Amino acid sequence: MLIAWTTVATRETADQLAGDAIARGLAVCVQVEGPVTSHYRWQGAQEKTEEYRLTFKLMASQLSAIEGWLHTHHPYATPEWIVVRAEHVGEKYLSWAVANSTSMPL
Repeated sequence: MLIAWTTVATRETADQLAGDAIARGLAVCVQVEGPVTSHYRWQGAQEKTEEYRLTFKLMASQLSAIEGWLHTHHPYATPEWIVVRAEHVGEKYLSWAVANSTSMPL
């Protein structure tokens, strides 16, 4: 199982991306958190913005599809996209995730 993160400026955008990812079968679960405060450099200036974080849970077989979709649908020119492998996943949750990663899109 993989865990991936991105951020967007509004709750509406976060909910739209989360719902679309699930409807298209690109992730088994997406959680929206926020607002969170992000501090970063952009075009040579220090920035501080409120954003909403999306946490995607997906199987490795879904990675290519969700990555392509996210970069096409994300509103940012340079979206955060960080993916890590889950070191340990509970057996029941993993079974549920595997079953739902192969479901037909809604």
